[in-house]
Amino acid sequence: MKVFKNIFARIWCLWGLVSFVGTFLLIFLPSMLSYLMNEVKGQRYFIFVSRCWMRVWLFLIGCPVRVTGKKNFIPGQNYIVVFNHNALLDVPLSSPFVPGANKTIAKASFAKVPVFGWFYKKGSVLVDRRNEKSRSKSLDAMKSVLALGMHMCIYPEGTRNRTSEPLKKFYDGAFILAINTQKEIIPCVITGTKKAMPINKSFYLLPTRLNMHFLPAVSSQHINATTLNQKVFSMMTAYYNEN
Repeated sequence: MKVFKNIFARIWCLWGLVSFVGTFLLIFLPSMLSYLMNEVKGQRYFIFVSRCWMRVWLFLIGCPVRVTGKKNFIPGQNYIVVFNHNALLDVPLSSPFVPGANKTIAKASFAKVPVFGWFYKKGSVLVDRRNEKSRSKSLDAMKSVLALGMHMCIYPEGTRNRTSEPLKKFYDGAFILAINTQKEIIPCVITGTKKAMPINKSFYLLPTRLNMHFLPAVSSQHINATTLNQKVFSMMTAYYNEN
């Protein structure tokens, strides 16, 4: 039975890759219209197109997503949104379902991929983590995103969680940014992606119900980055364990 499951998962992963590329080609030109608009309006449109794309693609691969907790976003306010990170599937899932215009901190290397790189750059603040100058520049860019009234999306674990714990230790970057800009943090817990795309299996995908839950906003006032980090970590861990 396990053998058949593994065979199916790899065939399904191939279908996932083919359908991802096929649907991307359909939305590519419409998404590029965002470059012709002003920054905020263009990003809002870009996120709308991305959300439509993801709804279709996730349906095609049997991984529908349920999003809850959007009421925690107060209209007219923008936030630093932090996500847990279990699988590659988290990346296309997260940003499109954040209410409103937003950008994600992302690896600069992916922007070099032909055609897809243009789409990738529009949705991202790019950073080369090995380059100190790039890291400093990305911090200024994230502050600019927040100053424009957009949300900034960050994975504080840095990379995918390969441990047996619900979350791996958070880096302080997102929380230093919150302190510096006095923006509230909205934690978001993603579940289901770990089952759909286990990190210890290569080229593997299973149809799975996915969930995204936005938790109540956490204030960055009268608190230091380390304590804020620990507070958000505890909130997300507790929710993950309960669900």
